[in-house]
Formats: sequence, structure tokens, C-alpha cells
Amino acid sequence: MKRLRVLSVASEVYPLVKTGGLADVVAALPAALAREGVETRTLVPGYPGVIDALHGAEAIHTHAHLHGGPARLLAAHAAGLDLLVLDAPHLYARPGNPYLGPDGAPWADNALRFAALAQCAASIARGAVPGFAPDVVQAHDWQAGLVPALLHYAGGPRPGTVMTVHNLAFQGQFPPELLATIGLPPHAYGIDGVEYYGTIGYLKAGLALADRITTVSPTYAAEILTPEGGMGLDGLLRHRADVLTGILNGIDDALWNPETDVHLVQRFDASHLARRAANKAALQARLGLDVAPSAFLFGVVSRLTLQKGMDLLLEALPTLIRHGAQLALLGAGDKPLEDAFAAAAARIPGRLAAVIGYGESLAHLMQGSVDALLVPSRFEPCGLTQLCALRYGAVPVVARVGGLADTVIDADESAPAAGTGTGIQFAPVSRGNLELAIGRAVALWRDVGTWRALQARAMATDVGWTRPARHYAALFRALAAHRPA
Repeated sequence: MKRLRVLSVASEVYPLVKTGGLADVVAALPAALAREGVETRTLVPGYPGVIDALHGAEAIHTHAHLHGGPARLLAAHAAGLDLLVLDAPHLYARPGNPYLGPDGAPWADNALRFAALAQCAASIARGAVPGFAPDVVQAHDWQAGLVPALLHYAGGPRPGTVMTVHNLAFQGQFPPELLATIGLPPHAYGIDGVEYYGTIGYLKAGLALADRITTVSPTYAAEILTPEGGMGLDGLLRHRADVLTGILNGIDDALWNPETDVHLVQRFDASHLARRAANKAALQARLGLDVAPSAFLFGVVSRLTLQKGMDLLLEALPTLIRHGAQLALLGAGDKPLEDAFAAAAARIPGRLAAVIGYGESLAHLMQGSVDALLVPSRFEPCGLTQLCALRYGAVPVVARVGGLADTVIDADESAPAAGTGTGIQFAPVSRGNLELAIGRAVALWRDVGTWRALQARAMATDVGWTRPARHYAALFRALAAHRPA
């Protein structure tokens, strides 16, 4: 089988820079694709954390002037990945969040920062890197959305292009006056091109002009074709439905493995679930919760946003407490929600703990400790936290939307007898239905045999990248076989 070459273009990659699940996907997919005969090189911006991780990097291409200063393209191997890094200090040498300034607002030059990334990707696609001629370019989210447009309007032979949407809510819209600055011709600014409600839509550009579109779960692929889920892009997506595919995400099941996880106090497997109790006690003590084996412990590892349903969870806290349960929360996001959870934790010491921020080690310990993980999202393209929960026997309690619906099987009344069910689903997404789901979880947990069987089925779920990688490889090969002239 001919080895296929893919250029993956993304704004973040774990563990070098991460704000969400995009980084995890971009990091884990190349190794899975390699087993399918697909070679991947990943292009990312040269943020400080990325540059610091590079050792023995080689400068393989230069840009004398790229949106305000010179830039170099570096080739390096880091974090198990073959990386191409756009080293442009005037664009990327900034501390903290890769998208937001110290005031929490987007960097004023984000349009140029990510146009530069796309322009670099387009030059690689057209042969700028000796010995690497990609057959396919995969652009991830709006930050790479201009790549298909730049290749489309340049004309001539080019690789096939795939636009992968991790979250349609983030679209990247910028003033039309930037059209020439970012390398697009005047005729690109039209309804069939990059124009989007009087702006240049970076994500819209990719959706309109890529050869194929993928998103991160089959149910989300169907939801974004509707006015309710399409975020203003449903009409375009319905028009292009014949090239849209939903491919479920996976997780790195070697990194997320309760049998070998160094972040756990006590490692375990499905045959030794009682060992989770040591982790639960350690987490309770670490977070200042009452160290009580008899208390049902819910967990949350999430961005604190309305999309994630965190306002509903705040409203449901009295019901959770009334069931005698505890809550351990790890996350950051909207300041009002951060403040509200911090205040609630202060009011209910011993029962509620809120860690505002994110820590990889704590996230692992929580997955190996909590009895159930709450994911009450209003919409969820795929979600990775529930996949980790399944792997660790932290029974996921999820809204029946997007990838949550595709990955968790509801343990309804018939599930125990049928030997099915890996978690709890609820719909529609409301405070009342979340409260009912919380009550269902506590009731199931009180039946130790039923709960242990539910955990074991959850842990037997295939949450790795093997099957998704096969789907991606097949799509890439089909596209490469009919490369645009």
C-alpha cells in the first residue's frame, strides 16, 4: 500500500500548547494514522511553549516579511510528533492563552496571526519543504480555515483539502478590508467564497472551499445541518452535505490508562474496581472534601461555559447536595461561572470543591476517583472527558447531544437484564432533567452489584483511535486518488 502523506494544520497540540480537546486530537491522531500507512507532519504556530520544547530544530524555509516581520519554518521532532513550526516572534511570542491577551479579549491581530499560519501551510502544500509533498492537507477549526481557500484560489495542481470542525461555534470573522493582506484575490469575497455576513469568515472559507468536510461525531454532523445546531452555517453545510462526514474522536488510551497511570494513588482495572476507593479518599483530602467513602462523588472536568451547561449544574446543586452527594469541579472559562462555583464551594465546605484552572495530573486523578462524571452540555461536537471517564470507570452522566449521544449507552431500566448501558443520558437539556439524571445515578450506585457491572461495561468500551484512524485513512486515500488538477 502506498504511504500517504498528510499535512495537519492546527493552532494547538498537546502537550506543547493546549486550551481544549483540539490539542489532544491533533497530538494523538498521527500515531494512529501511522499504523494505517499515513505519514503526518503537523504545522503549528511557534508560541513560546512550542519553541521551548524544540531541540535540534532545523530552519528549512524563510519568509522575509510575514505580516510585520520575518519568519522561519522549523522542522523538529517533539512530543512524539513530526512538527513544522512557524517561528514568527512578532506574531506568536506572547505569554498565556494563544488566542487571548492579558485582558481576556482576543488579540487584535488574530486575523493576521492565523492567516500567516494558513499561508505557511499553503506554501508547504505547494512544495516549500524538500522531500515532503503532502497528498492531503487537513485544516483544523477556524484558525486553519483559510488553507483550503488559499489553495483553491491559487489554481494549479494541489493536494486534496479536508476541513475538520471541532466546534462550529468558533468561526473567526474579520473585516473585509483584510482580503488582499491575507493573500486572497478580490473575487474570493463572495457568497461562494469567503464572505460571511459582511466579514471574511475563516471557518466559512474552509467549509465552502475544502474538498471534504469532517466533524468529530456522526450525531454532531447531523445536528449542524439544522438551524438549531448550524450556528448560521447550516445552509452552506446542507448544500455540501455530500462531502460531510462525522468521524468520532478517540483518546490516547496509552496515556489514559488506569492500569499504568502515574497520577493515581492506586492503579486499577475492571477486575479490581475496589482499588478506586484509595483514589477517591486521596482526592477528597486533596480538595478539602469530607473524606467519606459513603458519599457519592460527582466530578466535572470541563470548560465553565453555557455551552457546557455549567449554569444548569449551578442551579442543580441543591438537588445534588440533598442526595447526600459531593461535587469536585476542575475547570475554567466564563468569569461569572468561575466566581459562582467558587462562591458555592465556600458556602458548602466539605461537600463542594471548585478548582478554577486546569491541571493534567489532577484531571487524571479525578477520572480515577469520582463515582460519576457530569457532562450536561447544551451541544457537544464530540467531547473527550466522557471518553476518559468510560476508560476509568467514572460513570458518565451526559446530555443526549452530539458525540455524547454517540459514545455513552444509557443504562435505562432494561439495561441490567440485557447487559447493556455504560452511563446515563438525559434529554432535553434542562435543569429538571439534569436533576433527574443525578438522582438516577445515586440510585444505581446504591445497588453495588449493578453499579460495578455498569463500571465494567464502561471500561470495556473502545475509546481509542484505531477505528477513527481507519475512517480518516480511508477518506484521505479516496481524496488523494482523485486529487484536484
